[in-house]
Amino acid sequence: MAKRKTYTKKIDSFRFQPGKRLADKYEVLGLLGAGWEGEVYKLRELNTGIERAGKFFFPHRNKHGRAAKFYAKKLHKLRHCPILIQYHTQETTLFDGAWITFLVSEYVEGELLSDFLARRSGKRISAFQGLHLLHALASGMESIHHAHEYHGDLHTENVIIQRQGISFHLKLLDMFHWGPAKSENVHDDVCDLIRIFYDAIGGAKRYAKQPQQIKTICCGLKRSLILKKYRTAGQLREYLEMMQWD
Repeated sequence: MAKRKTYTKKIDSFRFQPGKRLADKYEVLGLLGAGWEGEVYKLRELNTGIERAGKFFFPHRNKHGRAAKFYAKKLHKLRHCPILIQYHTQETTLFDGAWITFLVSEYVEGELLSDFLARRSGKRISAFQGLHLLHALASGMESIHHAHEYHGDLHTENVIIQRQGISFHLKLLDMFHWGPAKSENVHDDVCDLIRIFYDAIGGAKRYAKQPQQIKTICCGLKRSLILKKYRTAGQLREYLEMMQWD
């Protein structure tokens, strides 16, 4: 086996092309996305033909493998949470003479919430649809908070819509931050859920015309008022299910 060396050169893209083979196990099908920590590619297992997703970490964002280990352990702990993409295994591959770590997970068909909203008239959805979106997000996040964990990076580009109609079927991308969850991390998740809802139904431009019940949920995006009503995703879900409508 080639000697593994510490990669100190800062890189901002792997630029894997479709057809490239990695670790003698996977074929690259295309780029799915890129972020601060690395890039995500659609892969095909050579032996089975099953499509997967691979998150490839930039070496300077994954020193001593800490970031990859964090993600793998956290996703394994939360494997019972349906809203999260299921982690399979960790792999390494040579890139420019150094070993690069990547995590292999299930590949999820769908559309980013940001793209979904961009296609809508006025780049927004109705309050009715927004309530179903918020309920699906809160229900999915409830099991994460119940496990004393948190997401930490909830926004429209980290939510995948698999199906929508009377209800939404969603998956969440990425997880953020290090260490055990603190109450403030969970509170950040709750406020981020409200912010996603607020933006999805039109944001500040449409807020004044929203029904009073919608304003009651959003609390004008004031953190103290939001957390006075619901401090976890489970409490937010319960609030939505018990709301009284005129």
